[in-house]
Amino acid sequence: HETHFTGSGDILQENSKKYEFGNEITNININSTIMNFVERKIKNKQQELIEFPLDVSYEDLEIYETLEEIQVATVYCIDLSSTMKYSSMYNDLSRIEAAKRALWSLYILNKKYFPLDSIYLLGFGSVASKIDTFDIPFLKTFETNADFLHYTNYQSAYRLAKKILKKNGAKNKRIVMITDGHPSACFIDNSNEKDKIVKQRPYSHFYMPDKQELNRQYSKKNNIEFEIKDNQIVYLCYRYRQIDQYIGEQTIKEAKKTFEEGINIDTIMVSEDDTLLDFINELAKTVNGKSIYINPKDIDKILIKDYLLNKKKTIRK
Repeated sequence: HETHFTGSGDILQENSKKYEFGNEITNININSTIMNFVERKIKNKQQELIEFPLDVSYEDLEIYETLEEIQVATVYCIDLSSTMKYSSMYNDLSRIEAAKRALWSLYILNKKYFPLDSIYLLGFGSVASKIDTFDIPFLKTFETNADFLHYTNYQSAYRLAKKILKKNGAKNKRIVMITDGHPSACFIDNSNEKDKIVKQRPYSHFYMPDKQELNRQYSKKNNIEFEIKDNQIVYLCYRYRQIDQYIGEQTIKEAKKTFEEGINIDTIMVSEDDTLLDFINELAKTVNGKSIYINPKDIDKILIKDYLLNKKKTIRK
């Protein structure tokens, strides 16, 4: 987090400013304060009155400016849907491999230089799960099979990320979505909603994840444990270069709710396909966030630059 203002904090800077009521007097710049005292006496033609102890006035005081190290908690949500395994048209590196490299570099950077910050990672397809940072190199996309995990459910990622961040005491909280496409799944939170969808779209497909079975399959193989409510229904609808209206509305609604709880949301789209950028831009506008459209080969530079630009904050009081 960065601003042009300076003020009270934990890290002393070389430059100083005039003391203002409420500033921390322990940060006093003694040299500048004495020089201000001498200059004032000379200006008033009172240099012969300079004697110890010095009669320092309030207007002579200067204090060192400080930087405040702001603690940040960030959840990186990486899309594990089946299309993330595809390679970029520009190189042989798949989208998921590019994202993994960037996240690992970011994790090392964070631990070495900003240990007070918190970085969390979750993966999402039709449903989301927490991922240990040490498992980043071993992440794989969900395959197209009977588990129906290969769809993209932004809503699931938002809900789990919000749950993680609520337990963190940092004042600054962020969600960064890393995805290659549009949402193709969302939760159905009551039976009335399901009935409305079926009435409008008789062909609709719904999926009720078996939490115990999924965790049995994936906890050993991928060290993934899903967090799903019992009897949770997921609505699945993939349309080529289109977004189902209901899924789009529910995704925007969940993002807005998350933002209103004090959590910033940014989206990084790792794809060469710009036909769905309108939805990402609408999402960013709703939550006053950033939408970044990049080629997969540049994701490491983008993520690390974004992290560093959002890291420091100085405050004037």
